[in-house]
Amino acid sequence: MTLESGARVHRTAVVDEGAQIGEGTRIWHFTHVCPKAVIGRNCSIGQNVLVANQVTIGDHCKIQNNVSLYEGVILEDYVFCGPSMVFTNVLTPRCEFPRASSEHYHRTLIKRGASIGANATIVCGITLHEGAFVAAGAVVTRDVPAYALVAGVPARVIGWMSAYGDRLEFDEAGFATDSQGHRYQQTGEFDVVRLS
Repeated sequence: MTLESGARVHRTAVVDEGAQIGEGTRIWHFTHVCPKAVIGRNCSIGQNVLVANQVTIGDHCKIQNNVSLYEGVILEDYVFCGPSMVFTNVLTPRCEFPRASSEHYHRTLIKRGASIGANATIVCGITLHEGAFVAAGAVVTRDVPAYALVAGVPARVIGWMSAYGDRLEFDEAGFATDSQGHRYQQTGEFDVVRLS
């Protein structure tokens, strides 16, 4: 295990030899970090979390209690995973015909600043783009555009969120400004870009 300066691991957590834990990261009670996992700097990994082999977690991520990050999951920086949200990594699981090796696992990419609400499910093989916001309890079955707010089963776009977390309201010209003064432009039905 590589434990960088200031990283803290609770005595009940299991961090396997070979895991990489970044500076200032905190790992809480009853969490298991597998040997080929990489966790960045200044992350908070809550209670009863699994970080499997080949999982990469960027810097400044917050993983709340009871989340399992299975092989194939990649989190960029500043990702929030709410309590008991679920990642999957196999599309067609069967006990009788196991799909339990890397060749069967689908990659799931969660880009910078995305937030996933409590009890949401992220079906494998999709991308949550920058600043995407998944409502609590949603089931995400396809890619989520940048800054989109999605909710429901299956999840669909119901609005737009700024990087700061404000609900965006676009004017007739397709522009919006959040509470921090940052500007956004809607360039298509499902395309929003941050301008400043």
